[in-house]
Amino acid sequence: MTEIRSEFDDVAEPGFGDFVQLLKPRVMSLVVFTALTGLVAAPGHLHPFLGAFAIIAIAIGAGASGALNMWWDADIDAQMTRTQSRPIPAGRITAGEAQTFGMVLSIGSVLTLGIIVNWLAAGLLALTIAFYVVVYTMWLKRTTPQNIVIGGAAGAFPPMIGWAAVTGSVSFDSILLFLIIFMWTPPHFWALALLKSKDYERVGVPMLPVVAGAAETKRQIVIYSAILVPLAVAPVLTGLGGIAYAIASTTLGAVFMALAIKIRRAPEGETSDKACRQLFGFSIFYLFALFAVILAEKLVARVLA
Repeated sequence: MTEIRSEFDDVAEPGFGDFVQLLKPRVMSLVVFTALTGLVAAPGHLHPFLGAFAIIAIAIGAGASGALNMWWDADIDAQMTRTQSRPIPAGRITAGEAQTFGMVLSIGSVLTLGIIVNWLAAGLLALTIAFYVVVYTMWLKRTTPQNIVIGGAAGAFPPMIGWAAVTGSVSFDSILLFLIIFMWTPPHFWALALLKSKDYERVGVPMLPVVAGAAETKRQIVIYSAILVPLAVAPVLTGLGGIAYAIASTTLGAVFMALAIKIRRAPEGETSDKACRQLFGFSIFYLFALFAVILAEKLVARVLA
């Protein structure tokens, strides 16, 4: 792997935008939003100044994970159409620069969160970074079709980190938010993996469509969706979600399930690709909407209290 990555060490002077791209800003936006929801939904009070520092530290930690992921995966990114334009394979940033950038941000974000807010939240952030970079990127991604299932835990930690920043603890409700994202990740990502299966096959990454085929992947999408949809309604039962959340989670869940079934029934070809794009796009909206409603309900409750 070191020899392969050395191919990306002779590049032109990088620009600011290249380092921003290393942070995976679209992924970071989801991390920040779910962390903010966990922070606001948690019982208790955190000074706005400390809350802002917590969210910034979580965002930087998420970005650091993205940078280290791109450093390690530079060899396969260069061969996949979806990732060829990333800074390292495109020749705008060296692998060494990306590694150093990611490590500095990782350490800085964890220390900042621990010193300014609390060390439980910092520990969870460190666990998130380590899980995404070491467990998922360096180990699972290239060794097992269950990579995205197990590795999805990394993306599910942020609301728990936000919760811990306020309470200094982990509760059932924060675990529930974790589980929603954890179960959402496989159908969300497999919809994309079905579209990009040839890319993954070419670079030797054993994503489920490559190893088990499209039919089995579609079946798994339906299974995970069937678990996710009722699980996403569960916050109503614990009091974490109110009436608005009950309506949103059931309505959006029905659409999510219908799109998953549509993928399962779609014949291979353009019809199947269209169904995959629909679920992938809707799944992003679905998760944002669920957390947005919880966030809105908690903010309204605080204003009216």
